[in-house]
Amino acid sequence: MSALRQQFLHPPEEFTPIPFWFWNDSLTKEEIIRQINDFYDKGVMGFVLHPRIGIPEEIVYLSDYFMELVQTAVEEAKQLGMLVILYDEAMYPSGSAKGLVVKDNPEYASRGLKMIEYPCNMDNEIMIDLVEGDSFVSALAVKKLSLKAIDSSTSQVLDCVNGRVEFSAPNDDNWSILVFVETYSGGNIRGIHFGEDDGEKNAPASADLLNPDAVAKFIRITHDNYYDKLKDYFGNTVIAMFTDEPDILGRGSARDLKPWTRDFLSFYKQHGNKEEHLASLWFNAGVETETNRSNYRKTVNKRLTEAYYKQISDWCASHGIALTGHPAKSDDIGLLDHFQIPGQDVVWRWVAPEDEKALVGEHSTAGKCSADAARHRGRRRNLNEFLGVCSKESPWALTPGDMKWYIDWLLVRGVNLLSPHAFYFSIEGERRSHERPPDVGPNNLWWPYYKQFAQYMKRLSWLMTDSTNQTAVSILCVEDHLPWRVAKPLFENQVEFNYLEESLFLSSSHLRDGKIEIASQSYQTLVIEDSLKLEAAVIDKLETFIQSGGEIIVLTDEHASSPMNGAKAVQRPEDVVDILSSIHREEVVISPASKDIRVSKIVKDCQLFYFFVNEGEENYKGIFHLKEEGSVEKWDAWTGEIEQVNLKRQSGGLVAPLNVDRRSSVVYAVDTDQKPLIDGSVIPIFKVESLELDNNWIIDNRQNLALESWLHWDGMQSFSGTVIYENQFIIEEKNSIIKVYLDLGEVHEIVKVTVNGHEVGVKMWAPYHLEVNPDYLIEGVNKLTVAVTNNRANEMDDARLTSGLLGPVTLEICCEK
Repeated sequence: MSALRQQFLHPPEEFTPIPFWFWNDSLTKEEIIRQINDFYDKGVMGFVLHPRIGIPEEIVYLSDYFMELVQTAVEEAKQLGMLVILYDEAMYPSGSAKGLVVKDNPEYASRGLKMIEYPCNMDNEIMIDLVEGDSFVSALAVKKLSLKAIDSSTSQVLDCVNGRVEFSAPNDDNWSILVFVETYSGGNIRGIHFGEDDGEKNAPASADLLNPDAVAKFIRITHDNYYDKLKDYFGNTVIAMFTDEPDILGRGSARDLKPWTRDFLSFYKQHGNKEEHLASLWFNAGVETETNRSNYRKTVNKRLTEAYYKQISDWCASHGIALTGHPAKSDDIGLLDHFQIPGQDVVWRWVAPEDEKALVGEHSTAGKCSADAARHRGRRRNLNEFLGVCSKESPWALTPGDMKWYIDWLLVRGVNLLSPHAFYFSIEGERRSHERPPDVGPNNLWWPYYKQFAQYMKRLSWLMTDSTNQTAVSILCVEDHLPWRVAKPLFENQVEFNYLEESLFLSSSHLRDGKIEIASQSYQTLVIEDSLKLEAAVIDKLETFIQSGGEIIVLTDEHASSPMNGAKAVQRPEDVVDILSSIHREEVVISPASKDIRVSKIVKDCQLFYFFVNEGEENYKGIFHLKEEGSVEKWDAWTGEIEQVNLKRQSGGLVAPLNVDRRSSVVYAVDTDQKPLIDGSVIPIFKVESLELDNNWIIDNRQNLALESWLHWDGMQSFSGTVIYENQFIIEEKNSIIKVYLDLGEVHEIVKVTVNGHEVGVKMWAPYHLEVNPDYLIEGVNKLTVAVTNNRANEMDDARLTSGLLGPVTLEICCEK
């Protein structure tokens, strides 16, 4: 335990946050080196080197000078023992090398499938007039049931001879001829120079990511170029290549296109689709519509995996680095198959503390997506790019408390490589308001205190690496959808689970003694949200699992039944918890119950840990019941404090106090080789004296100002910065003082407190409670100084957010009675 304790307090630098570093202005070697050393001083030991819009045109992407700048950054990182992740594109989405893939090979531009409808009368003959670059794919005769619906059972594939399609429609029916044409999508990516953004004429053309030859050219231009210049750093300083939400059609593509590529029809049919199914991509074809569309998506993803992700993954593996990054959708777990470091992102405040966004909707699965993809593939690390456009009231209005919430939201779900979005090279001009703010690093007001954030992320990333979460519950999922309705009540009742993909269930899991074993995980219970879509092979294996003693819980509607004999059916998501075996419900039990507490129970190096996070807005105070017998320590990843926990026996078992404030977390280390420390002590009784400090404040050397928002003061409406508050209090007799607590009430939003010149601490979110060391006090007049720093959104966005110390301010002095 001693060695683990020291690793927790001083984790290896490999567990550093690795932020996106936006290169978005005129770049000089001197400024690159200065900023890297600034990162280093704050404990940030890595970065994703990301070219971004705002680079001047004279710095040409991948030119010799550009690569000199890259080499400067990597060399400096090497000298400081830092890590670098290279970014495979100029801006995003990945795959076009800033249009260079298409430049000399126009046929490599992204492509899609369009549908043209020709209503029929009696005899119809259609001449298909193709524009340059288009190619005929298929023609179908379909019977129309309505404007958007067809009778798929009567659909017919039509021959195209010399550009001519013929069809004789029956007299009494409404028929159409559908012609499917492969065409250029007209899509683009975002470039790195002004004038190359979405909708602008110089936006670089997107490439055909379903074409392996186009992807091979992308690799030659980008990856090979980086390796040629940086080969000595690959596998040591350079640890990965980041690919960013590749878009098959490109941004701003022509409307109503479906992803496609040359000669894709044969690939489409080889993977179980019929040519007649093309119509159901645009029309409602009855009960088979959703299946046909799902199979089409799977086929496209399979081609994307083979042509794009696997090629790049193989290149990375052969060059000693990892493929990381993420696909476009938050729950595209299947596309992570070839990532050595699976990744996802949390952006646009689609996940947030408010409005149940933490647990509701497809984006609420992003944390588990990368974590569970890694767990079941035996990958050691998984990444999340987070905080991009995650402000609330205005573009820069991200609070440090909300930043902490996102960090905890990811960590407790198993993410163990955190990539904040983003540190900006510059915030001059348009960059401050246009380019996906805010800066969450050097250009924000919390930067002086960032080392504590960095150390916190390191400690918990270390804890969540090379560890196994102790859950026997899994939720079955498909490659492009993670069920969240059945996940929500599990989260809210501290029942940990992992998502298990159908493909991995079939190919990589083993059934043994009523358990599903895969990688280091073992599941006794499988929860299924929609059993009606299960394939026959999956059902067969599920029934074998039930017969061997496994438990399956299926969410159905009241008129449906499970297709598997022996499965337990429920009609409401919340009923899943009630029907779970007691062994799962009692794995982690807290009292009183709370829907805001999340937990991950893990084993690392044969040592057991409970990791609790409060995702709610209220402080939690209660207990948790240990299933184990042993000594317990409380590890605080934010402060680095470790203390022995006094336990109590209750109903034959051990209970530990569980106090998790708003925006807080706590780790309990359980040593089953040591005897528990049982609390038999008598709680000491203190005399508590409260001092109210709501008057007589000196604020920035101005006396007797009220504790109110700065917005009420002339000239402060758009001010972002620090204001100093000072007050005095009298201590008549010091020797009897045992504890001193300062409650600052309402604050917006960072405070640094000193008493008589001694630093008490820094708080960046509510509750603004601090403990004051009694040794800092003197008998007589004591001086309290509170430096308050507000949100930078007031300066950057003119957001006029409430700012300052609002109180009430109370000093509680506990004395011997």
